[in-house]
Amino acid sequence: MGSSFGKLFRLSTWGESHGGGVGVVVDGCPPMIPLTEADIQVDLDRRRPGQSEVTTPRNEADAAEILSGTFEGKTLGSPIAVLVRNKDARPEAYSEMSEKFRPSHADYTYQAKYGTRNWQGGGRSSARETIGRVAAAAIAKKVIAQCFAKDLEILPFVESIGTIRANVDTATVTREMIESNIIRTGDPDSVEKMIDKIKEVRSDGNSIGGVVGCVIRNVPVGLGMPVFDRLEADLAKAMLSLPATKGFEVGSGFAGTEMTGRDHNDPFRMVDGKVRTTSNRSGGVQGGISNGEDIVFRVAFKPTATIMSGQDTVTTGFEDTELKGRGRHDACVLPRAVPMVEAMAALVLVDHMLRQRALTGESNSLDE
Repeated sequence: MGSSFGKLFRLSTWGESHGGGVGVVVDGCPPMIPLTEADIQVDLDRRRPGQSEVTTPRNEADAAEILSGTFEGKTLGSPIAVLVRNKDARPEAYSEMSEKFRPSHADYTYQAKYGTRNWQGGGRSSARETIGRVAAAAIAKKVIAQCFAKDLEILPFVESIGTIRANVDTATVTREMIESNIIRTGDPDSVEKMIDKIKEVRSDGNSIGGVVGCVIRNVPVGLGMPVFDRLEADLAKAMLSLPATKGFEVGSGFAGTEMTGRDHNDPFRMVDGKVRTTSNRSGGVQGGISNGEDIVFRVAFKPTATIMSGQDTVTTGFEDTELKGRGRHDACVLPRAVPMVEAMAALVLVDHMLRQRALTGESNSLDE
């Protein structure tokens, strides 16, 4: 019913924003992968609320509990269940939303589809659901490093907030550069401008969106399954399944439509005995299959739907009214979206790596 993702490395997330907890069940993880709760906690700490002055003040430790699938610090090959308990839920802050639909949120569509909804923080439509994805991706990254491509790097970063655009070089940006600031951009000169912009819109009871860019380095050649499971198609689905996403492009993206084929094509050359391209407007994917170059893509995030100023809406009884946002919300989701984008990229890659191994029968690392 829409809560599962992946084919061979498959995850199912569960839980509501203000329920007892949220989590994930991961099926298809190979056995003997070293895994502890500490491995998962690192990424959950990057995603959690209350981590900086520009994120929601909801105070959650988001402590991971592994309930099954491991023994003596290693995976068993059986389903892995991870639980994160909700500790700072305040459902009473949403009581007005029980009778009023929040504009541009999932309230009306969930009600129309299911005939019911959890109005406490949005239930399943809340970004709190992504905890399960980030936990699953921590496991996926362990599998990738041990079984397939130990040097693979997934580096998402904030490329823009509103009209403020960072100058990030995807060829040289590092995780240390990205994680050195609370915005998670790879351009130190843009940090204060972005912080000031978020504070400005928040003080006005408003919100703002932006773009997360991502580069994936040291990608093995051959990932992706034509025709319907093209690598960029699965990446697009993964990214657009994240809350607040409104656009995805890979490589040259929409800018490529303004170029001719002669200008857009990536010429091939032999470099150190390997087929390489002298440019990368394809974004590392050709014919739906990775070509060994860096995978480069961008994800657009809309402004947060819940704002602290009055907006026109309707009631559950279909009468016109007004609603002012309540509760604790991010004025800009971009800094916390970075680990979410990384998570979905890792989940797509590990699934395709397992599928490639199943297709070819090779047991060695793909990068050897």
